[in-house]
Amino acid sequence: MTTSRLVAIVAGVAFIAVIGGSMVFLSAEPNHVGGRSGPVWAEARWPFPLDQWGGGRAFHCKAQDCGSEVDLYLRAKIGFCNCTSAIDDDEVDRVGDLDLIGGARAALAPGRPVEVHGMHGRRRSYAVAGRGAPARSALTIAFHDRCDMVVATAAVGGDAPAAQEDAVLAFLNSETVLRWAQAALGL
Repeated sequence: MTTSRLVAIVAGVAFIAVIGGSMVFLSAEPNHVGGRSGPVWAEARWPFPLDQWGGGRAFHCKAQDCGSEVDLYLRAKIGFCNCTSAIDDDEVDRVGDLDLIGGARAALAPGRPVEVHGMHGRRRSYAVAGRGAPARSALTIAFHDRCDMVVATAAVGGDAPAAQEDAVLAFLNSETVLRWAQAALGL
């Protein structure tokens, strides 16, 4: 790796860490949502190759805390949503990051409205056939502020992502995610 490339990578990481002059830290410590007895979300390394949206944040909740294993992936998609209308099922299908966790997918039901930190959006459950892995469930939640969107994709170890929706939504409404979203969306 050349020195100029290393400097560019370090500068990029520093830029992401310092947005608007304030440092944003996501704790490596598990995040207890809903008190000490709630689900525990531990930050994990972003497991996917970079694409046009860059990396994101990855979190894991163990089966004993969330009912089944849940891997949650968050990404900001700046300037990507329709600023003048609500997010509908077609947009959730289009912007969701399901392609990161599997190939073929099928929506299990129509989506439903959701609110995360005052931002409106939509959530929808899917069955996903993994790349060489057995079929599993997924949940995509897309919410926006003006023309900027946050997409949360939860890969669920069980058959019914609806059982983990409450845990995922509670985590999305946590201070950890709020601080990250504010920095990522420039709020």
